[in-house]
Formats: sequence, structure tokens, C-alpha cells
Amino acid sequence: MTNPNPKSEISDLKSETSNLTPEISDRFWLPVASLWFREVVRFYRQPSRVIGGLASPLLFWLLIGSGLGSSFRHTAGGTDMEYLEYFFPGTLTLILLFTAIFSTVSIIEDRREGFLQAVLVSPISRSGMVLSKILGGTTLAGLQGFLFLLLLPAAGIRPTLTGIALTAILILLAAFAMTALGFLVAWPMESTQGFHSIMNLFLIPLWLLSGALFPPDGASTPIRLCMRANPLSYTIEGLRVTMYWNGSADSDPVRTLLISLAVTTLFGLVTFAASVALAQHNIRGGK
Repeated sequence: MTNPNPKSEISDLKSETSNLTPEISDRFWLPVASLWFREVVRFYRQPSRVIGGLASPLLFWLLIGSGLGSSFRHTAGGTDMEYLEYFFPGTLTLILLFTAIFSTVSIIEDRREGFLQAVLVSPISRSGMVLSKILGGTTLAGLQGFLFLLLLPAAGIRPTLTGIALTAILILLAAFAMTALGFLVAWPMESTQGFHSIMNLFLIPLWLLSGALFPPDGASTPIRLCMRANPLSYTIEGLRVTMYWNGSADSDPVRTLLISLAVTTLFGLVTFAASVALAQHNIRGGK
């Protein structure tokens, strides 16, 4: 009886492991990509959701911005800014919030139709299922946000190419974080009515206290503290920097942008981790 060569065994084991790696990767990413694509197709097959997600914030921007008009003055970079221009980043954030949050309503609909239960008993991991839902909402919100950016000249903003690229990065990060937040709200819900109630109670004030409607400088101390603790405030501050980015190496804009990117990224990671933990803990998918 001959003794096997240990080096040969190790080599064979490495070969088998390397052959398994693509299979494991396909088993994770193929279902994620399929569910991700389903979310996008499902959304755009319902024109009312597309119109509601984009038209409502656009009307807010036009009506509120034009209504206040020149009666509002905010100094930025040594120049006065009219409200229509000031309100633009807040409206963009509202579009991201509406589209991202409403995309997670599909969780409740899938549970009612039995599709979610089928996904939960399939071989896809809980983290993969959560990731596909969140990536779907991120894609939808990002596309809506990019469309709204076409109105930048109408707001009197002339961004540079670098500024547009930085704005796009911040939009995607914010969309991911908001969709993950929507997942946290939608997963335990059994009815869309309950979801909308929570949204009106929690998510709308989250946007109102983000600096979208008014700057924190003139607010009372408790409101100003709430705005400082609100992660959306840093997203809007970052958007105000990127939309006027001129390649300057001044420390203040760069510092503001870095803080905004860091807080928005951390917000997304925390909400995603919490979504995965919630989905793994609640085996029956909210029932």
C-alpha cells in the first residue's frame, strides 16, 4: 500500500475549491440579479407609481419655490440665493425618499400574493433577498433622481462635469440608505395602510428636519439639534456642495463633502445590516 503524496492532495483540494467558487458565486448573484430586475420591471409597468414618485416632488418644487420666490434670501458663497434654487437639493432628496420608500411597498404586496413566502423557502440566502430588494429600490430612485437633475439649469445651477459625477455618487448612496430604511419599515407590516401611516408619522418629518425647506441657522435650538442628528441633513449639505463644485481645493467644501459621503455611507451600511438581521430573525417574513 503506497502512501499518498500530501502535496498532491493539497493541490487537488485547491483545484476543487477553485471550481466551486464560481458555482457559489452564481448561486448568490444570479437570484439577486433576477429579483433586482423584477423590482425594476414591476415598477415601470405601473405608470402611476412613476408619475407619483416624480411629479409630486416636482410640483412641490415649482409651487413652493415659486410661491416664496424672492421673499426668501439665503446667502451662499457670498451671493444671494432665491428659494427655487435653495429648494432644489431638498426636492431631489424628496424624490429619492418617495421612490425608494414606495418601492419597498412591494414587500407587503409580495407577502399577500405568496411570492415572498416562495422566495423565503428558495435556496437564496436572506442577505441576498434583502440585497436584491434594496438594489431594486436604489436603481429606481437613482433613475428618478437623475431625471430631475435635467432641471438644474431651470434652477439657475450650472454644475461642472465633476460636480455632476459627485452628485450622482451621492444620489446612489442616499438612495441605497433610504431603500434600506424603507425595508426596515415595510418588513414587519401586514398592510399598506400601516406602512403609509408610519411613513407620514416618521419619514416625512425626517425629510422636513433635513434642511430641505429651511436652513438650520435660523431654527430654534431643539430643532437645530434634531437637524444635526438627522443623516439626511448631511446628504443635502453634500448635494449643495457637489452642485456648485468648481474644482476648488478649499478645505470647507471638501470637508463638508467628505463628511456627507461618510455619514450617508454609514447610514446605508447600518440600515442594510439591520434589514438583514431583521429578515433573518423573522423567519416567517413578517407574519
